[in-house]
This record gives sequence, structure tokens and C-alpha cells, in this order.
Amino acid sequence: MAHVTLQRLVKTYAASGGTAAFAAVKGIDLEIKDREFMVLVGPSGCGKSTTLRMIAGLEEISEGTISIDGRLVNDVLPKDRDIAMVFQNYALYPHMSVYENMAFGLKLRKMPKAEIDTRVREAAAMLGLEDLLERKPKALSGGQRQRVAVGRAIVRKPKVFLFDEPLSNLDAKMRVSTRAELSRLHARLGATMIYVTHDQTEAMTMGDRICVMKDGEIQQVAAPLELYNQPVNMFVAGFIGSPAMNFFRGTVRATRSGGGGSAAEFVEGGAGDVPALVMPLARKFVAERGVVLGVRPEDVVLVEGDGAGSEVKVELVEPMGAETFLHLKSGATAFVARVAAGVSPKIGANVRVRFAAEKIRLFDAVTEKVMQ
Repeated sequence: MAHVTLQRLVKTYAASGGTAAFAAVKGIDLEIKDREFMVLVGPSGCGKSTTLRMIAGLEEISEGTISIDGRLVNDVLPKDRDIAMVFQNYALYPHMSVYENMAFGLKLRKMPKAEIDTRVREAAAMLGLEDLLERKPKALSGGQRQRVAVGRAIVRKPKVFLFDEPLSNLDAKMRVSTRAELSRLHARLGATMIYVTHDQTEAMTMGDRICVMKDGEIQQVAAPLELYNQPVNMFVAGFIGSPAMNFFRGTVRATRSGGGGSAAEFVEGGAGDVPALVMPLARKFVAERGVVLGVRPEDVVLVEGDGAGSEVKVELVEPMGAETFLHLKSGATAFVARVAAGVSPKIGANVRVRFAAEKIRLFDAVTEKVMQ
């Protein structure tokens, strides 16, 4: 397999038809390790698919370099880069059988028939397609078509596999099973794979590491749990995780601890100023500094009794089977709590909550970067 290196990579689309020039990718640096499953994730328009297409050679590079296994490929044709790409729309030939679709690229390379047959049948066995080799694409389900597209890539035995939102056309149940198949396939092949998605659940469950992108720039590259537990800024914190992290804007002010030492507390600000959500913090900060407090829904804890926690109103209850999401409101501030299944207070009722203090994240209100 191979490692892939992107250095100061830029993609700019020239002005045309009265529109200004647009930079889709803005000088990114990224190292994808040999045999790694790297996921590029971010909202629509963040530059992830453009980056993948530049690696594939389908988009011209404006600036920077791409190297595959130490070989500079900026000016190398897509067919000579030793990569295989799986697209969102499958791109199968409708008049060809499954076998013929998987074998077509090898035939163009004038590979011996015996070798083609061996590779196709090996890939079909990996993907559970042995009984479908004579069918045409119209006789297949969406999940089966996607497996054929993956099989067509496998038979080439490329250095790098590229996946461009391959599960987007599948229903929810099929997406879950197919992403598990792709993860098992990566483990079996030990291949270098680069996978683009806008779905943070796919990213968290599949990637060895995840590259989070926004507006053509890389925000953070890390293992899934590191992204979740140690986001570097508010965008990553809010994008990774479902439901998203709750944010509270306010200020930090200096206080005195009971022992006479210095401490700090967070006071929520804005139109819905809620003194009841004053949070003691075991950190030292400049007085009256504007901050954003972030807390994951699972770290909003329901408490019993009149003295503990803060009283909030239940706006909505969403039973999810194994867990329940409570949409809560305190003054003008809305937030979500993830609680155990079976916990179902009445809509409009008041409950008391506290935040797990050790799990709170603070972000600078101006830069939106995490505060150490």
C-alpha cells in the first residue's frame, strides 16, 4: 500500500460570468499514513470532495503538491496514479453483468483472462457477491450495487482507495451495514483508504483518524475519541457528536475560594441572563473575560431535590429507545440533555440539572478556540 502527503495544497476556481474567484481549498497540509483509514469530514462546501478529486487527478491543482508513496503526482494522469475511486452514484455500466463490470478495467489493461477471473471471484467472495455475478445492475439493490462498485476497485489492487460519499444513496439501515462491511474490508486488505463524508457518525465509526474541514481549511486531525473529547475549537466541538455540544455564552469573573485562594466562575450572559446557571470553575482566568462554555448532552445530569442544581423547563422529550433526549430551556437559553431510557418528564414540567464540571470545555468568545 502507500502513504499520501499533501503539502500547501490549494484549489482556486477562476472568476467567470460575473462571479469572483473562489478558493475551495486553502493551502492544507495532511499526511495519510500507510494502511490508514483517513476520513475527511465537514459540511457541504468545505473542500473535502475537491481535495479527494485532486488526489485522484480529476481536479487540477492550483498550488502545492501531492505525493503518493513518495512519488510526486501533480502532473501524473489519473490512470497512472495507481488509485481506485468509488463514487456516490456507483457508475456501473447498465448493459454489463456484475462480473463484466468488475472485470472491465482489468480487460482494458489487457490482463490475462485467468488472472482477471481469479481477481473478480476473490473480490466477489469478500463482498458476498458470488451468487450475483451474472445479474445486471438493474436487478440489484442499492447496497448490492455499491458493493459491486467497491469490488471493481478491489480487483485493481491499487495503492490507495478513494471513497467519495459512497453511502449517501442508501437508506439508514443499509448505511449501517455497509459501513461495517467497509471497515471489515479495510482490516482484511490492510489498504490505505481516504473516505469523504458529511456524516460525522460515519466518520466516528470508520476512521482511524478524522480530518475535520471547514471553508477549505483543516480544523483538526485526530483519532475519533480525541476529536470528541478534546476539540480544538467550537466548530469541531459542535460538528462532532450527535446531538451537538451545548454552548452557553457568558463571562468568567474572578472570585475568592473558601481557603482564600483565587478561583473563577462562569456567568451566563445575553438577553436570557440566568444567574442560576453560575458554574464554579477550577481554573484561573482574567476577570470578565468573554467565553463560551461547552457541555456535551450526556454531561447534563438530572438531579433530585430542591437544593442541588438549577431548575429548567422541559420543552420536548425524544425517546430514542436505548436513551432519551430532553430539550430543556432556562430563561432564553435552550440546550439538550441525553438521559437514560425510560426517563420521560412531562413537557412543560420543571426539572433540576447540573453539569459534570470535569467535562466542561471553555472556548474564547472571539477566536472560538479552546482555552487551555
